[in-house]
Amino acid sequence: MSGLGFSTRQLHAGERYDGPHAPRATPIHLSAGFVFDDFDQAHARFAGTDDGFSYTRVGNPTNAAAERRIADLESGSGALLVGSGQAAVATTILALVSTGDHVLSSSSIYEGTRELLRDDLARLGVTVDFIAEPNDLAAWERGIRPNTRVVFAESIPNPKNDVLDVAALARLTRRHAIPFVVDNTLATPYLLRPLEDGADIVVHSASKFLAGHGTVLGGVIVDGGTFPWAAHADAYPQIARTPGPDGLTFAERLPHAAFLDFARRVAMRYGPVPSPLNAFLILQGIETLSLRVQRQSDSALHLARWLEGHPQVESVDYSGLPSSPHHAVARRYLTRGFGAVLAVTVRGGVDGARAFTNALRVFTRMTHLGDVRSLVLHPATTTHVLRDADELAAAGIHPGLLRLSIGLEDLDDLVADLDRALGAVAGVAGASSAQAEVPVVEAVAPRRLLAV
Repeated sequence: MSGLGFSTRQLHAGERYDGPHAPRATPIHLSAGFVFDDFDQAHARFAGTDDGFSYTRVGNPTNAAAERRIADLESGSGALLVGSGQAAVATTILALVSTGDHVLSSSSIYEGTRELLRDDLARLGVTVDFIAEPNDLAAWERGIRPNTRVVFAESIPNPKNDVLDVAALARLTRRHAIPFVVDNTLATPYLLRPLEDGADIVVHSASKFLAGHGTVLGGVIVDGGTFPWAAHADAYPQIARTPGPDGLTFAERLPHAAFLDFARRVAMRYGPVPSPLNAFLILQGIETLSLRVQRQSDSALHLARWLEGHPQVESVDYSGLPSSPHHAVARRYLTRGFGAVLAVTVRGGVDGARAFTNALRVFTRMTHLGDVRSLVLHPATTTHVLRDADELAAAGIHPGLLRLSIGLEDLDDLVADLDRALGAVAGVAGASSAQAEVPVVEAVAPRRLLAV
């Protein structure tokens, strides 16, 4: 699909009309296993000399179709579909580290990933350090050790929207010969493709924008195919030194997909297999990815501008706003839009956040992102509930901060819903007199409000 536009590729990339009936839509291969033609073919598939399918935990035609399409959209050499975004992160990290190794990560990442790195890897003898400011290259440089095997960050972290300077960090990791892994869930390949800016591996929670409808779970790992594994066999012996049944290492067998081939084996052993039905629904979602993300990003920018001017709002974290400290970086990377997720901190702390959340009628109270429906969540009491007050403050997760994921509803209805919720914030019992004296925004035609 080289040379074709993104919207064309999200419909056609990687498609194959397999079988005697040549169906236009990708079939759902709901089968645990696949029939071998004969004794020798069974051996070849287990030995890895025949790339046909044997068992869905190892591979499935429907899953493979989703992998080909996502790899194309991310400009990767190949992809691996797994059962969830967390499975994608875990499989990637487990494929790269061994006991005694070190991981260096941005601190501004999904809380589940942070806990995986901090708590679970520690039990396996892998140490982790976090960089407080993701775009502080000097801090990254100081954090790298001789045994650092992975550098991990998110392109657009939630909920603070602190956009990563991918190319700058990629130059640093390339100089130190360390694989650079980027979670690109919130940006999606429509807004940003980290592999094109020098990252080595990209992961996604396909449950979010790729699927788009809040119906299925899935994760994906995309290999850029550019890291020179054979040149660093001492650091990554599992990929570049240990031979397989054919006598070849992963790096020798598939130089441009060595990591992906090894990660597939890790996934096969740990078992985070996605259902072919989920793969089909992810493919269906991808077909409208550009349309949804463009509309959601446009709506998010309008709402961020309106919220920033509201008297019941203390601050808005959205890189599309000139007031954002990340606006300059975002403008360099996010030329099609600034994404659909933003954070708004309302007055009144937790009480204000509670009143705001409970007053909403169009926004759904739900822990999810990237849905066609608009969603709201209070991180301090949900996703970040295990952090203490000092850690929350250091991360900028204030008591009144709420995460908004903007969907496809009419802008007029979203503005009216937010306006009603902010009216409830003004009336929170126990608010200070100064807060109580702040005037409530009167009902104004939403279209006029959006003209900010």
